Amino acid sequence: MATLKDVASESGLAVSTVSRILNNRGYISDTAREKVDHAMAKLHYQPNEVARSLCKKKSNTIGVIVPHIRHPYFAELISHLEAAAAKRKYKIILLNAREKAEKFSEYMDLCTSNRVNGIILCNGMVPTEKFLGTHIPVVTIERFLDEGTASVECDNYEGGHLAAQELIGCGCKNLLHISGVSDMKMPANDRCRGFVEVCEQNGVSHREISTSALQYHSEEYHAFLKRLFQMYPETDGVFASSDLIAAQILQVCAWRGIAVPQQLKIVGFDDVSIARLTTPMLTTVHQPLKEMAETAVSLLLSAADGKLVVRKTVLPVSLIRRGTT
Repeated sequence: MATLKDVASESGLAVSTVSRILNNRGYISDTAREKVDHAMAKLHYQPNEVARSLCKKKSNTIGVIVPHIRHPYFAELISHLEAAAAKRKYKIILLNAREKAEKFSEYMDLCTSNRVNGIILCNGMVPTEKFLGTHIPVVTIERFLDEGTASVECDNYEGGHLAAQELIGCGCKNLLHISGVSDMKMPANDRCRGFVEVCEQNGVSHREISTSALQYHSEEYHAFLKRLFQMYPETDGVFASSDLIAAQILQVCAWRGIAVPQQLKIVGFDDVSIARLTTPMLTTVHQPLKEMAETAVSLLLSAADGKLVVRKTVLPVSLIRRGTT
């Protein structure tokens, strides 16, 4: 079985340099890292992760807690987080909470026992006391946590502005915003604020309708949307708080015989893969998920190294115009 010395000999580097590369400590040139990667592959060398984590009291692992794994938004975010971690030689432990409170204690124990370097939290219903006294850095994405180390958000307020401006610019007079979950405080709620401000500035009729936790967890909005169109038949423009909801609006429009974009115009939010799979494709507000994931991982690892980090980071959004407007 190959040893650390064998890897050092094969790569032409000192044992101490190879050790620093494997433990991701200090500055490492790309050339040196490539030499070690090549030597490890040639010798089929596998570092002893258990021993390394016991020695460092860390495991080059990041815990990622999400409320869903099948939701298009979280599926794409998880993929970007894994890629950002892997680029830095870290692995992720993916924890799918499914909004079950009893899972949080179990997941915290799992993160602690696996000596994670930190936790990235994408879940809005975590009891905040679970993080008190753990001394584990926690970075949140699009979520609030007073006890967290740092947060990464997109500019939700500007996103609401862009959506309303697009619909009004297309000639819509009676707008409907299907917003976030009622009684759940999240940065995404600022989308509604931005939307309302533009509508009022332009004297355009508007309504804001909250969704329920049950709909959010089940990802099923069809019956809810059918009722809305019956209640507000004059609606000619809709801003949906996610592409998942916007895609289901398109399905309800097909069922009711409403032509999109001729009779109804739709703007979604997120710009995940589903936005390009509908007919017509969705106009949506692009949330920079790749950059948000990169920022979250970078902040987390800096905090784990004892560095001071920015408490709140807000990244810009943009409108992607497609077939629904």
